[in-house]
Amino acid sequence: MRVSDFNPSSNPVRLTIAALLGSTMLATSATALAQDPAASNSDVIIVTAQKREENLQDVPIAITAIGTEKLEQLQVTDFDDYARYLPSVSYQTTGPGGSNVYFRGVASGENANHSASLPSVGMYLDEQPITTIQGNLDIHVYDIARVEALAGPQGTLYGASSEAGTIRIITNKPDTSGFYGAADVELNSVSHGGEGYIGEAFINAPLSDRAAVRIVGWYKKDAGYLDNIPASITFPTSGITFDNAPFVEKDYNDVETYGGRAALRIDLDDDWTITPTIMGQKQVSHGLFAQESGLEPLQVAQFNPERFNDRWYQAALTIEGKIGSWDLTYAGAYLNRRITGESDYVDYSYFYDALFGYGAYFYDNNGDLVNPNQYIQSVDRFEKISQELRFASPAEKRVRFVGGLFYQRQEHNIEQNYIIDNIADSITVAGTDSNIWLTKQLRVDRDYAAFGEITADVTDKLSATMGTRIYYYKNSLVGFFGYQNPGYSSNPIYACQGPVIVKGSPCTNLDKQTSDTDFIHKLNVTYKFTDDALVYGTVSRGFRPGGINRRGSLPPYQADFVDNYELGFKTSWWDNRVRLNAAIYQLDWTDVQLSFIGANGLTEIRNAGNARIRGGEFDFYVRAAEGLTFNLSGSYNDAKITEDFCDFANQAFDCTLPGPDGDPNSVLAPAGTRLPITAKFKGNAQARYQFEVSDSLDAFLQGTAVYEGRRTSDLRLKERDIIGDLPDYTTVDLSAGLNNDKWSAEIFVRNLFDSRGQVGKLVPCDEDTCGDPDGVTAMGPKIYTYLTQPRTIGIKLGTKF
Repeated sequence: MRVSDFNPSSNPVRLTIAALLGSTMLATSATALAQDPAASNSDVIIVTAQKREENLQDVPIAITAIGTEKLEQLQVTDFDDYARYLPSVSYQTTGPGGSNVYFRGVASGENANHSASLPSVGMYLDEQPITTIQGNLDIHVYDIARVEALAGPQGTLYGASSEAGTIRIITNKPDTSGFYGAADVELNSVSHGGEGYIGEAFINAPLSDRAAVRIVGWYKKDAGYLDNIPASITFPTSGITFDNAPFVEKDYNDVETYGGRAALRIDLDDDWTITPTIMGQKQVSHGLFAQESGLEPLQVAQFNPERFNDRWYQAALTIEGKIGSWDLTYAGAYLNRRITGESDYVDYSYFYDALFGYGAYFYDNNGDLVNPNQYIQSVDRFEKISQELRFASPAEKRVRFVGGLFYQRQEHNIEQNYIIDNIADSITVAGTDSNIWLTKQLRVDRDYAAFGEITADVTDKLSATMGTRIYYYKNSLVGFFGYQNPGYSSNPIYACQGPVIVKGSPCTNLDKQTSDTDFIHKLNVTYKFTDDALVYGTVSRGFRPGGINRRGSLPPYQADFVDNYELGFKTSWWDNRVRLNAAIYQLDWTDVQLSFIGANGLTEIRNAGNARIRGGEFDFYVRAAEGLTFNLSGSYNDAKITEDFCDFANQAFDCTLPGPDGDPNSVLAPAGTRLPITAKFKGNAQARYQFEVSDSLDAFLQGTAVYEGRRTSDLRLKERDIIGDLPDYTTVDLSAGLNNDKWSAEIFVRNLFDSRGQVGKLVPCDEDTCGDPDGVTAMGPKIYTYLTQPRTIGIKLGTKF
């Protein structure tokens, strides 16, 4: 028996944010208008993808950059909002703070379990990595300079987990030029749901001619739109019936988010600057963010509390200066994240009872059967320390170098309490009140690296870049997982290997580590026909570290690699009024880390062979007339495995070879099977017209459309058939507004046609059980489908001062 690894994800703070919003509003009437330099309207986009400030059109990398002004125009407030407009990005989600992101089809359908693979995409907040397992930080987007999406391996400069791409959120920095700020409020209503609202504000204040502070605050309430309807369950073995009456609720899945950011900039002299920053956020989500199979649309029937409290803060320090003519940058950060959760797990209890009679194992101290209803109480604690020391030679020289040293250590303290009330002491995990299963583990991922890139201008038009990153990783997993029922499992308490190592566990039955040293490379050749047109070719490699399988019979999984072969061009005409950038590529993904729920519901990670992705992407922008702009971008990915994926893994990836005990092997997915999660085509289109109403008043009209093609849900064919595909969908947004130098007002509708776009699917335990492929249970298959937010209509008011 085994419980599945499924895990969906102060008042003083509120007062501080409210005070900031209120003081900013009051300041508007008394303060003269000052222009925020970060919000200037320009066709030139500056990025720092190569660790230098450069015009996006001069960087020989496939980059999508969404600047401050565009983020505001597109009504971007969180990850889901900006991911829609990144054509090379796909993702799956279990709700706020539970999204897993992929680039260019490098996705195998990972279930993001706490003990599984690290992400294949690196996430950065300014100079500091914030990549965490079990879902990226859902950072509220406000007063952000830009979001940069770097497609393809970025391993030499960004290292581990930038195997397929990197997303960077760059904040607006303190500015000594003057005092200014802004405040915005939004009210919205969600179809089939409730009402939401947002309040956000920032101020930039010089402290002297060499120091300034920038303070940002936000509060957001997302309305729910899924209903938890009345239902009851009868367990077959005991005949016990119970209902969900205490948890019936309309608009079940609301979210509350609030937080702030403060940054101080001090120019010590003309060459040296230090910028300490502190940022924190609390996000409380209620309910489930997926509709349930067998019910009406936008309905679920849940029987236990469901709530996640995701709190995090990051303290960062950036030091920039010069040693001679060389630039020096130090970037260090400490990230602390804590997610406490409550999850319904009654589906597992019902299906294992209905199919295997597991209800007979759950009894009280008198030997009487108890209600086997099961729920999870979890605490995930993350700590990440990262440090980078980087040197860069003068950018104007014909030979340029950037390189340095990097270190990070991420610790994940995992606690999952699977609880059945009133069970007997003899089957309760020692040290707990009523746990039928406990996971209490400490996972540590360490990464050390030295990196460098050198670029030489061979001629005035031709340049070449060579780069490498030498890395060492060491990852470990230690602690306890299991239950107290000797004789029925390979890992009950009696099989523990030693005394307590992880506080809160009854003993230790897992203590493993894996490590490796290697290097990755990058080669690039760029030819500039003119200042406005270049072509480039890149060969680059990215990697993702290996790790531990907590099932004792399985070995550690090894690192996997992506080799990228890319040709691209960037062109602009008419003083940057027209831009067309495009790239074609082939990605060879070797030793693919595939994670899935295996025997007894335990997550397994295997190096499942190789895959190949061929594709292309483009971005077209035109300012057709004064105030009239169009943007069209898209990507195509043909992503397939190139070897059979076998029931039992083997080095030759030959499914005719038997399993370790001589068991017959079988093909779970033949060569040529499409990789999951990523559509063959994803694209978006935007049109905006800004015009003058009077000498002091401007107006705009805007429309956007996002298309996501059909995606498969799993690499394995049988499981794919059970879960079903994710069909294609299109969302359309419209907005219109008025503004002058001091204020703005707009109305908007998001998802105009109320599209039910599917962005993820899952079953609460292994597919053969909770998917009920043979249709033998009264409940039928249990599949949860995560959807785009229904049509949302709102109004937004803002002021700048």
